[in-house]
Amino acid sequence: GQNSPTIDSIRKAVETRDAKSLKALYAANATLTIIDNDNPPSKPRTLRGAAEIGSYLDDVYSRDMKHTLESGVADSRHLAFIEGCSYPDGTHVIASAMAELGPTGIVKQTVVQAWDNKAGNFS
Repeated sequence: GQNSPTIDSIRKAVETRDAKSLKALYAANATLTIIDNDNPPSKPRTLRGAAEIGSYLDDVYSRDMKHTLESGVADSRHLAFIEGCSYPDGTHVIASAMAELGPTGIVKQTVVQAWDNKAGNFS
């Protein structure tokens, strides 16, 4: 579709910490599942709906950290990318995301992320 997110549009938004543009990529009924140290595979964190996902993205991209889209691939139905993040204290995070696309944007996304040393402590 015309509104299909591209890797370039995601890279630009991620690297400029543009949460608004990222939020626009999700369908109203989207789900985002997060798996990490705090949210193991048997008990993942699932965000439901554009508003919940939007709040999460606002929080992540408002932090003082650098985001880099390492690589990505997309077709008409799916997109996948690897995002690297680094905090000012040198802590690194890598997130691998896989998304399913519908007519109005991302409908389902799973993110698996791993941190340096400290166990997924984002607070």
